Amino acid sequence: MDIVEVTEGKTRFCVPRQDPNLQFPPGSGPVFYNSRMELNRDSTVLLLSVLRPENYLDAMGASGVRGLRVANEVGIPVTINDWSQRAVDLIRQNVEALSLGAEVTRGDANALMSERKFNAVDLDPFGTPAPFVDSAARSAGKYLFVTATDTAPLCGAHLKAGMRRYFSRPRNTEYHPEVGLRTLLGFVVREVIKYDRGVEPLFCYAHEHFHRLHLRIRDGAAAADRSLSRLGYVMQCPRCLYRSEQMGMLPEPEECPLCGAKLVPVGPLWTGRINDDATLSTMQEALPAVTARTGQRIARLLSTCRQELETSSHYDYHVVAKSLRVSPGSIETVIARLVARGYRASRAHYSGTALKTDAPLAVLKEVISGG
Repeated sequence: MDIVEVTEGKTRFCVPRQDPNLQFPPGSGPVFYNSRMELNRDSTVLLLSVLRPENYLDAMGASGVRGLRVANEVGIPVTINDWSQRAVDLIRQNVEALSLGAEVTRGDANALMSERKFNAVDLDPFGTPAPFVDSAARSAGKYLFVTATDTAPLCGAHLKAGMRRYFSRPRNTEYHPEVGLRTLLGFVVREVIKYDRGVEPLFCYAHEHFHRLHLRIRDGAAAADRSLSRLGYVMQCPRCLYRSEQMGMLPEPEECPLCGAKLVPVGPLWTGRINDDATLSTMQEALPAVTARTGQRIARLLSTCRQELETSSHYDYHVVAKSLRVSPGSIETVIARLVARGYRASRAHYSGTALKTDAPLAVLKEVISGG
């Protein structure tokens, strides 16, 4: 295997050489490594340095970089697993070179998670994590982390695939990153609560081509019931920009109060908060001590997430302005005008034109029109 050395954070490791001329260079190597996921890994190292779980499973290691970095930079016991012998050989080579005590196993991730318990379980597959969440829900003692890169099914662009994988009906709206993130979280919650366990979101975000969940698991039927109560729907008007939120496992029919159209249910998905402010605050405090090439981007992400409203959708204020045939001011000006009228308003972390607010659509239109 032709390999090259790469550094992320404080960790130097070997990965297969990739063909930079291909549209997707990571696909050219015999063992998968995607440098574009560095922010994902940096933020996980930061969070784990704060949470300090007893042990950690990188269930689908591939190159093993996530588990290597956790072992090397956080200093907690780590198990790295992969089904590929070539991947396992490379991981063991890196573990030895770094003089780490990490355990490396070769096997099916579902089988491993069905047989063993880990304080923190991390799923980072190529594509959908759906086939692995059930076993992870049983294996994770306190924390469950999940990455999904199949954003098209999650966001409604590939509707049937999204329905098959996540037992939800997403919709390709202008707030599709929010739909994808909350659809993924809603699916994970439904997989966890059947074991009388609950979920508390700590740090969940959408970024470029992936969605990422960091969750705390709580034992007990009461915790499961609390999580169940947060499942619901975004009710979207198919004709205009109106939408509302509705709680419950099954949506009740609603009509748009603005145009009379029958609202389309998007979900079931998670409603309510997707981040824990105390956790994000602690991460901000710890960030300067963590070596991360994406540190400035993480700092901006944490800051925006702390200010972001808990609504399950956003308005693209450029889309609203276009519908009104006006030239909008800056998003900061729109937010300030809404706040001055007594409403809450914020940016969303995944888009520069996304605006979250509890103001009625009519008020938002007035504000964007300059009123």
